[in-house]
Amino acid sequence: MPLVVRNTLRTDLAVVDGLAKAGVATVHEAQGRTGLLRADIRPIFRPVRVAGNALTCEVAPGDNWSIHIAVEQAQPGDILVVTPTSPCDDGYLGELLAESLRAHGVRGAVLDVGTRDVVTLTEMGFPVWSKAISAKGTVKETPGNVQTPIVCAGVYIRPGDVIVADDDGVVAVPREQAAAVLEAAQAREANEADKRTRLAAGELGLDLYDMRGRLTDKGLRYVDYADAGDTA
Repeated sequence: MPLVVRNTLRTDLAVVDGLAKAGVATVHEAQGRTGLLRADIRPIFRPVRVAGNALTCEVAPGDNWSIHIAVEQAQPGDILVVTPTSPCDDGYLGELLAESLRAHGVRGAVLDVGTRDVVTLTEMGFPVWSKAISAKGTVKETPGNVQTPIVCAGVYIRPGDVIVADDDGVVAVPREQAAAVLEAAQAREANEADKRTRLAAGELGLDLYDMRGRLTDKGLRYVDYADAGDTA
């Protein structure tokens, strides 16, 4: 039987917004290169960057009824995360559902299915990351679970886990780890700022990252062109 779980835990929005500022690549690195959704989940317009609490939803093939159910459970700062019970590329979300979601404070949607009305969604500024773009509509016959743990695009996601999404893709952060990941991401950003300054000044990555000794260990040799013979 389908289940709706009410009053689920959520991550503090100050932490969520900090992770949004860091971005997907930095957050992914900061949490040990985990939580990255499949690379085919892409934004329908760019540039875009957002983060929010996961509002999870399971849908049957060709059926978006559960998304309407999920809207009732939405809170400001959520991101809708949709996974199908069987693979499907139909257009599950369009402009009307986006208007409804936005009215309840939802910041965007991540769909392991298709979306449609891309022009209008872009004009609305409602960000969607989806597996496909398809004009094919859906029915409302089979409800699925809402606000339960799901696997979306290969990643286990629970309600209230943090979803960070931008032009590079989508990453999920477990809610219990979100504050620590934010701290690690901010430390990484500070470190990268120093490296950026040094690289912009002309310092070689070979020296900045102390690569020369390791390259020597790997057998890398340098020879002058005059001595290279047939290798040049």
